[in-house]
Amino acid sequence: MSKFGFLKKFKGSSNNENSNINFKIENDNCNGEECRKCVIACPNNVLIVENNQTSVGNPLGCKSCRVCASICPNDCIIFKDSF
Repeated sequence: MSKFGFLKKFKGSSNNENSNINFKIENDNCNGEECRKCVIACPNNVLIVENNQTSVGNPLGCKSCRVCASICPNDCIIFKDSF
């Protein structure tokens, strides 16, 4: 898996065509199951934690409000305009 932890099903598949996802999750620094701050803070329930990794569970729900990125203590969520 790449440094950024997108779920494979969203990467280059037809499921991504209508996706609003414009951020990366850097799971190397993510505490997933221990933290969950981004999952709890997201007003649209976009993020989930599976196997101690944060990933996208609801790609159509993202409104780019950036609440997830602002609350992450390890700066693991990076929006497109930053990379």
